[in-house]
Amino acid sequence: MVEMQTTIEDSEIKLEEKVRDFSSLLNQIEGLSDKKKKLWKEIYENAIYDRQNAYLLFVKLVKIVEDKSTEHAIHGRSLSAYIEKMSKSNEQLIRLAELVAKAEKSNNEIDSDEMFKRINER
Repeated sequence: MVEMQTTIEDSEIKLEEKVRDFSSLLNQIEGLSDKKKKLWKEIYENAIYDRQNAYLLFVKLVKIVEDKSTEHAIHGRSLSAYIEKMSKSNEQLIRLAELVAKAEKSNNEIDSDEMFKRINER
């Protein structure tokens, strides 16, 4: 039980680091509203925590079920549900990555009219 607790604590630290890194990435994108940054950070945080929690429960249940057909029959649906939850979290992260990439791309694109306007202001 102590080993599982240590694993959970280590996982939480790693997840916090991931959230900080993602937040830092969002802060580098100019023109992204604070509301959108906050929402995207929350989506990211929820997805990685959901995925991690489902994974920990899945691993714990696999240890119970391992090589025991009766236990597998009892817990098979739960195992499937955990896999599905991890998959949905992955899909959310992929979609979020697409949104961030799109925002980064539009941040890096040069609008010729805007550049001309800035040049003329000087």
